[in-house]
Amino acid sequence: MKNKRAVIIGAGFSGLSAASFLAKDGWEVNVFEKNAIPGGRARNFTHDGFTFDMGPTWYWMPEVFENFFGAFGKKVEDYYELKRLDPGYRMFFSATEHLDVPASYDELLNMFENIEPGSSKKLHTFLKEAEYKYEVGVKNVVFKPGNSVFEFLDRKLLAGIIKLDFFRSLSKVVRKNFKDLRLVRILEFPVIFLGATPQKTPALYSLMNYADLKLGTWYPVGGMYSVIEGMYKLAEELGVNFQFNAEVSNIKVKNKYAEGILVNGKFEPADVVIASADYAHVDQYLLSPPNRQYSAKYWANRDMAPSALLFYLGINKSIKKLEHHNLFFDENFEKHAELIYENPAWPEKPAIYVSASSKTDSTIAPQNCENIIVLIPVAPGLKDTPDIREMYYNMVIDRIESITGDKIRDHVVYQRSYAQSDFINDYHAYRGNAYGLSNTIMQTAFLKPKMHHKNIRNLLFAGQLTTPGPGVPPTIISGEVAAREASKLTLNV
Repeated sequence: MKNKRAVIIGAGFSGLSAASFLAKDGWEVNVFEKNAIPGGRARNFTHDGFTFDMGPTWYWMPEVFENFFGAFGKKVEDYYELKRLDPGYRMFFSATEHLDVPASYDELLNMFENIEPGSSKKLHTFLKEAEYKYEVGVKNVVFKPGNSVFEFLDRKLLAGIIKLDFFRSLSKVVRKNFKDLRLVRILEFPVIFLGATPQKTPALYSLMNYADLKLGTWYPVGGMYSVIEGMYKLAEELGVNFQFNAEVSNIKVKNKYAEGILVNGKFEPADVVIASADYAHVDQYLLSPPNRQYSAKYWANRDMAPSALLFYLGINKSIKKLEHHNLFFDENFEKHAELIYENPAWPEKPAIYVSASSKTDSTIAPQNCENIIVLIPVAPGLKDTPDIREMYYNMVIDRIESITGDKIRDHVVYQRSYAQSDFINDYHAYRGNAYGLSNTIMQTAFLKPKMHHKNIRNLLFAGQLTTPGPGVPPTIISGEVAAREASKLTLNV
């Protein structure tokens, strides 16, 4: 009997993960990627000695990466070197005030206590509860395909349903225990990566605080793309076949069965198809109307995570006041968040994130230079124009200069911007989103778009718009779960 043939659309984290697990299970695996290199939203590029990660720059939840490579008898260090950052990141509140979040737990407790007496004990209790959520969530909930509510009716989950905090918001829990706004910012900011305000994110996701403050912020030498290179190398070692510059235009369906895909005008047969590309694009454009999982109205009613305006800057000097990760909360973030989630519009005074990974890694910028990535989270679906980009470029340069006290504008030797239209062109990102689907209470677990197509029995989805959700570790897990579900199918082989 011939080997089962899997076709995977997209070579991002979830696609690479699914490909490796299926290959390990004996499948012939073929991955088709529309761009020229693997990585999807986690691609990178170089220019005159500067190397830039185009997408994710934070490495959290190291256990997920260890478990992924460990499933194949490998170790993370077989593919890339990790460094723990200390401080994990710097938060700016003004030109004269910032906090460094230390790697040491004892130092963290002392910092909280010095700012708000009594808060260290509350933080310890908060993080113990977050540890429980992490242990149950990451080792149980996220590995469920989300087919129905019945997956979650097991004894362990039911016994701990109250402790998991599905139904209170993270903000409510944080602000009940901590009053100083600086401490609130430290505890609320991680869920920005999950695509919703802390007021609308279930307190379950305090597990992100445990990942941040206890497990630490890490850096793969060479940048986040080193992880992609490691996963790609592993997949090739397992016999996975890759085709790049391979645009998929259609999924061929007959009698509720995906026979294969049309890619660059050529038919590629399949026994199973896993779509790790943008779910909404696959659903609305690669499937004919009778075969679509959801309606256009369904997608229009989803709460999407933010898009982003990014600037990749090569600077021919060192910026002394920056750390590796920097969060600028010198403006009103609540007002900014309202313009992302409630009343979509370009923000007047945005919060910004600045990555300066050259602070840790001398290989990614020329000597005495910095590679800077500036990110402004913005609402998806906004009009994106060159004039808007130029306005925000000038705004963020002014802000960084004002906060750091360093002259930067005349030292920028390379500049590239990236925004909604680029996300759409490069990734078919629905409404130009950067982070996928918001992790609101009504879009958690089995309430997300389904991993299994309801009518096409050999079509599955992976990535940040399905279970378990957005973020690098969840998408790696998503690929593993999709591969496991594919291997359970009864196929026409």
